[in-house]
Amino acid sequence: MVVITGISGLVGGNLARALLAQGRQVRGIIHQDRRAVEGLDVELVQADVRDLTSIRKALEGADVVYHLAASISLAMDSWPEVEAVNVQGTRNVVDACLQCGVGRLVHFSSIHALDQEPLDVPLDESRPRVASSDNKYPPYDRSKAAGEEEVRRGITRGLQAIILNPTAIVGPYDYYPSYFGWAITALVKGRVPALVEGGFDWVDVRDVVQAALRAERSAPSGTSYLLSGNWHSVRQVAELVGELTGTHSPRLSVPIGVAYQAAPFMAWLARFNGSRPIYTRVSLRALRSNHQISHARAARDLDYRPRTFKETLADTLDWFSKNGYLD
Repeated sequence: MVVITGISGLVGGNLARALLAQGRQVRGIIHQDRRAVEGLDVELVQADVRDLTSIRKALEGADVVYHLAASISLAMDSWPEVEAVNVQGTRNVVDACLQCGVGRLVHFSSIHALDQEPLDVPLDESRPRVASSDNKYPPYDRSKAAGEEEVRRGITRGLQAIILNPTAIVGPYDYYPSYFGWAITALVKGRVPALVEGGFDWVDVRDVVQAALRAERSAPSGTSYLLSGNWHSVRQVAELVGELTGTHSPRLSVPIGVAYQAAPFMAWLARFNGSRPIYTRVSLRALRSNHQISHARAARDLDYRPRTFKETLADTLDWFSKNGYLD
């Protein structure tokens, strides 16, 4: 029995399909949305990671747990929310795993848990985590680092666990959609008036899932793996979207410093019209992150070979098109 918390997200939907393809029995913990696994042969249980009793009940009989459930935030004032889900929620999952005798926990953290600086030095698993008590870091980053601390405490208590740190995940079955999924659909529809400078490392969700499955089988407990893909600038992403869809990418590029000053207005505008902000100060900070993220350990231990970003983007846009997101 494999249990997935956060099965309704981008990674959860792809992971469930990969596990079913292996002939495994899957139970998914959902909160509300179940579109990502609608029609799949998956047992669905409604529970909340913030409630230990419901999580312990949902994990009964589990041999393996994939912990994906998380609160993702691009705001600087979201600590209470992300702390409740990403820190306390992870603590509850760890405690429930130990109480239920779960044999293996695969915990999904994030590249944002690691300190990006110095930016000119390649980043690998030895890089320190951000200080969860340091308010100079975004709340989401701090919460993911603190969540890892909860997993490591569980390991000292006898839990067999692995930690994964993917970069920005992209791919099909993005029902919500994710922030990046929403951004590329907005590009296709011509709703992005200008681009910003900077970029990020993007990785295919299917490559992340395959690495997670291999880590579950063979990685030593306590090991962490960076799962990176390919770094591309925002301009390169927009031009590739235009090439794949026959649309025009915005000509104007705004320096990050200018965009940073305009971010509060963008947040106000998004609240006014009920949409997502095109960018926030947190997302702009991320676009200035480290360009050199090494997945050498995952390549060595897990035979991790991420596909090209163009292939990922083509498949993602095709899925969005077939499911009506580009109408």
